[in-house]
Amino acid sequence: MRRGRAAALVAGLVVLAGCGLARGSADEQKPVAASPEPITSIEVVEPGTPEEPPPVEKKKATPSTKAKPKPTEDPNNFTLPECATREGKLVSKKQAKAALTTAAGRTYWKKSAPRLKVSTDLVKAISWQESGWQSNIVNCDGGRGLMQVMPDTVDQINFRFGEHYDATDYRQNAQAGANYLAWLTKAFGDQYFKGSYDLSPAKCRSHGSMCLLNMVISGYHVGPGGVDAAHESGELPNPAYVDSVRSLMKSCYCDRY
Repeated sequence: MRRGRAAALVAGLVVLAGCGLARGSADEQKPVAASPEPITSIEVVEPGTPEEPPPVEKKKATPSTKAKPKPTEDPNNFTLPECATREGKLVSKKQAKAALTTAAGRTYWKKSAPRLKVSTDLVKAISWQESGWQSNIVNCDGGRGLMQVMPDTVDQINFRFGEHYDATDYRQNAQAGANYLAWLTKAFGDQYFKGSYDLSPAKCRSHGSMCLLNMVISGYHVGPGGVDAAHESGELPNPAYVDSVRSLMKSCYCDRY
């Protein structure tokens, strides 16, 4: 009877050990053969030498076929006043630039001052300051188009030079504005600079000095009478406007077009 109970107890322990439920210390556990068949070969893997991944083929860079982005509107561009309106066709910036460049290249005093030239930078900068190169703006005071020329100014230029500028046409508008700049250059040059019509920025000590270039810019904004009245004091009547145009002549967002 004792032998039977002992045999049954041993058999139960063997079953429990086979199911993984009996756990003891490493010293107490004995190795169990996994298979009665002899092991004929063992695959040995050297430590520290992991398998290298297969080489990855590098793709050749292909040139981009995307078109260059067009310039966006300058955040500091001309802001249309509430009382201003729009009339006529709004031409592209490219068309506006071409018209302003053509207008600046003309000689307006062919007989008395044939060497008098208004620089393209000056015409483009004033037009950008006045309208942001928008051809269809009619401002609160009556200024129109690219150069924001006033009706009375256009009449004066047409009478003085025998022209027939129509300010509603953006190309003629640009020519009327450039012609007016030439007229101011001649008037101030004769009166204050002994017949010199040099509009070079190098002739100016600063953006606020009473040089010919600054006076012409100032006169375009306030009229020649306002500049004459301020000349004796040596201070421009509209220094902020002059400074803005002078800065645009040096670096203008419009140059991207």
